Amino acid sequence: MPNNAPLKTLKHGDLTIEGYSRAAVQSYWRVPELSLGFDLGAQPWSFMGTETWFVTHGHLDHIAALPVYVARRRMMKMEPPVIYAPNEILENIKGLLAAMQRLDRGRLPCELIGVTAGDEIELSRELVVTVTATTHTVPSVAYLVWERRKKLKPEYDGLEGTQIRDLRLSGVEVSAEVRTPIVGYLGDTSPPGLDAAPDMYRAKILIAEMTFVAPEHRKEKIHKHGHMHLDDWVERAALFENELVIAAHLSTRYHPRQVERMVKEKLPDLLGGRLHLWL
Repeated sequence: MPNNAPLKTLKHGDLTIEGYSRAAVQSYWRVPELSLGFDLGAQPWSFMGTETWFVTHGHLDHIAALPVYVARRRMMKMEPPVIYAPNEILENIKGLLAAMQRLDRGRLPCELIGVTAGDEIELSRELVVTVTATTHTVPSVAYLVWERRKKLKPEYDGLEGTQIRDLRLSGVEVSAEVRTPIVGYLGDTSPPGLDAAPDMYRAKILIAEMTFVAPEHRKEKIHKHGHMHLDDWVERAALFENELVIAAHLSTRYHPRQVERMVKEKLPDLLGGRLHLWL
């Protein structure tokens, strides 16, 4: 298979996180077991088979490869993909695809669906994606994937199977939906975008930005431009209940060894070993 874009892979439990992310370069992520991905700053050839994508915002390092991805699926005679993106940028995405169709002289078939904060997207009987607002320099959102299951209500614990069956047949709802946040993807945001979505702190896997780490980089300016600093993570260290926290979107100003050194100075135990630097 062609190796046309950098790609890192990390397995956690029954889920695999694949992707690459550096600020102003490109960000793209995929969870193959869930058949979905986040952002399309580039498009590794191996990602082509994933048919559902969630775009956080319109900066080029997060969306530039969208026409490439759609064109490749059409070329390989695959079904048109489904792409979710903030409502505010939907018309501009359509314009981008129309311009590329004229340049390429080939169709770019896809289903574009606009989202706004508060939306719930049903992917299947087991999976739901919720949308939250983030704080960036352009319209932007974050996505949280939930696993949902039906669980017997506590008041019916201890009943025999036949009794539960009879209750169901009589029209009684004996089960309640239980949701578990399994993957959160923050995209680009300053701290309020994370704080406004407390369920992100509970997701089994959280992918969040840590664009800046050096102490000389002023947080006020970083926040104004819709990003986060290592110090913002330190201030919130006690809030992360996640099993795995991926710090991504690091600035190209830093060498990976610099990032590791600075992060370990401020978070020496790496959130109890749960913090993974995506370098």
